[in-house]
Amino acid sequence: MSRLFGSVRSRATLGATLVVAVALVAAGTALLLSLRANLTSEAGTRAERSAQSVASELAARTPLDKLSGLDAEDTPVQIVDEDGVLLAASEDLERISGTGTSEVTPAPERSDDDDRDDREDRDDREDRDDREDGGSDDDRDDESLDPGEISPGASFTNGTATIDGDTEDYRFASVDVETPDGGRLTVHAGAPLAAEHSAVGTALTAMLIGFPLLLGVVAAVTWLVTGRALRPVEGIRREMAAITASEDLRRRVPEPATHDEVARLARTTNATLAALESSVERQRRFVADASHELRSPIASLRTQLEVAAAHPELLDLDGAVEDTVRLQNLAADLLLLARLDAGERPAGTRVDLAALAREGAAGRERVTVEAEPVEVSGSRGQLGRVLANLLDNAERHARERITVTVRREGGEAVLGVADDGEGVAEADRERIFERFVRLDAARSRDDGGAGLGLAIARDVAVRHGGTLTAGAAPAGGALFELRLPLAGADRGTPGA
Repeated sequence: MSRLFGSVRSRATLGATLVVAVALVAAGTALLLSLRANLTSEAGTRAERSAQSVASELAARTPLDKLSGLDAEDTPVQIVDEDGVLLAASEDLERISGTGTSEVTPAPERSDDDDRDDREDRDDREDRDDREDGGSDDDRDDESLDPGEISPGASFTNGTATIDGDTEDYRFASVDVETPDGGRLTVHAGAPLAAEHSAVGTALTAMLIGFPLLLGVVAAVTWLVTGRALRPVEGIRREMAAITASEDLRRRVPEPATHDEVARLARTTNATLAALESSVERQRRFVADASHELRSPIASLRTQLEVAAAHPELLDLDGAVEDTVRLQNLAADLLLLARLDAGERPAGTRVDLAALAREGAAGRERVTVEAEPVEVSGSRGQLGRVLANLLDNAERHARERITVTVRREGGEAVLGVADDGEGVAEADRERIFERFVRLDAARSRDDGGAGLGLAIARDVAVRHGGTLTAGAAPAGGALFELRLPLAGADRGTPGA
């Protein structure tokens, strides 16, 4: 189960289905409530019309036994007086609730004297109320009605009624009428809610059947669409698994012919594989070249030691020392490259390039220094190694003179090493910074080194946030320029 819902396809399908389910439930609830309210309001309107019709007959002095509204089918009607006494009710009305009185049998008719006494008592109460209020007829409250007048509004309640043995729910409307001779009466009339119940029930049944079917369709469509969208991702995964198993970095994942996120993922994956292949290839070449470069001094040193063991008088001590030094320097270069490849960050100490240039030129006869004080942040040892490698390279190619310059240029410190040799062809000005590259293939390793000096110099420059480039010197030879950001205190203060 956890594996099933652990896939993007399953989670997307479940999420879409849940969202649609919540939306359907909310919409269905709102629809049912609106439908019920509309139908209930319509039933109330019918009930009010029935009550108004009976009240109109009462206002026109129609006797209770002549009222036409009492004969209507499925319309329970009650007429009560101000004291809540039932005066008339619909025929076949057996039981009722929700109208304020549950009586269904009218009270016995009273005599004219009783009616007259009631009217006199009512008139006395009204006169007494008017005197207590201190006002005239114009100051009556809003609920007072003139004889023959019907209240403009109605009050509504819900209840039940049993007519001729059938019990149903009703919407009741209550209307007041001031009869010319009977005082104020209240007419309760009802309209059945069967249509409302039927419509709501039908809608609810349709929702209970339709919603699950719709959710099933949504889930199926989402499952199919998501599967189709993720099919290229599965192809990428399978190909990556095959590449991992075969360790063949020349292979590439399939790229969909689209412009969506999956296509961009495939292109980025292939770019990563290409960069990884290039890195691994460079590493293989590095190991092969390092093994080749180490083999020569080791073999030479071993030969000399074996000859010395057999013939001590033939020991070439100077040659053995020279091979040992070469081996030591090569090991140091390889160790430094390994640290740089591992991402070692230089120390953040301040280094004066002018002082560093003078120290590096000391003891070198053909080197002149033209430097102004400029400080950068970094490793003094690594920057000194860069300068030494550049000077060694210049000494191998210079005819008579090597010039070292240090200056500010904008927000950068520029260290230049120029010679008056043959220079570097423009096509080779980037290739010379590759590891184990020597432009003069016929030159011996003793004269030309292992081809790591310039590669180390550029790597150190990059680690310090700078650049190292090769160009043409004014004297016609090669010009190497090291550009580094100025130290924080000196940044932005050129010409100081």
